[in-house]
Amino acid sequence: MNGARTQKVIKVTGDARAEVEDLVALERRLRVRVNGSERLSLYCTPLMVRELVVGLLVTEGVAEGVCAERMSIVYGEEITVDVAAEGRVSTKGASVTSGCVGGISFEKKHTTRARSDPMRMGAGRLLDVFGRFQHRSDLYNSTGCVHSAALSDGEDILCHAEDIGRHNAVDKVIGYALLEELGFSGRLMLASGRLSSEIVSKCARWGIPLVVSRTAPTALALDIAEESGVTVVGFARGRRFNIYTHPERITFP
Repeated sequence: MNGARTQKVIKVTGDARAEVEDLVALERRLRVRVNGSERLSLYCTPLMVRELVVGLLVTEGVAEGVCAERMSIVYGEEITVDVAAEGRVSTKGASVTSGCVGGISFEKKHTTRARSDPMRMGAGRLLDVFGRFQHRSDLYNSTGCVHSAALSDGEDILCHAEDIGRHNAVDKVIGYALLEELGFSGRLMLASGRLSSEIVSKCARWGIPLVVSRTAPTALALDIAEESGVTVVGFARGRRFNIYTHPERITFP
């Protein structure tokens, strides 16, 4: 499944017009059934669907004991996923958009695990890793309308994901890390978009100690980060950035 399709557009430059083919990002409705009952419905980019479903179900607390190897994915105008779960399954379904508007609140799910993480990172290395992350956004470079997220150990980018939804991209990264058993201690979550309370709560839920974005966090996101021990860095652009919470993790020459 591709993440984009071609579309004829009329490109206007000053007084000149030209008909050209451009790439636009795909958006598909995703329906997730757990043990035969629909639990989630959302819109997403049809890439890394397995990782998205695992990250969303587990972080959301919808299902425990998710059997990823028994997951069935059917692609079409809609994407249907059937998941088997051996543990507790929430009886409350949810319908969320690509941006999680009207979705389930994550505010109360964060922990303080990140507070005890001894991770320290040099400012120069942080900017170097974030710069490499930004250059890996192939679908964004083609379409200009998706978000990206990545997990890093401070040296390499361990996983990179793109989606029309900021939250979806983060869930894909978390799902990949869970499936590959990468662990979250000493990791950075890199994000292209706004750091909302939901995204910071997702990171806090797994004890990710450092979250970096090229844009800004919200006030509630910072409250959660302060309480849970997550270092939030925003406006990482070029050779500058802002540290909003727990600045002790960022070291300088």
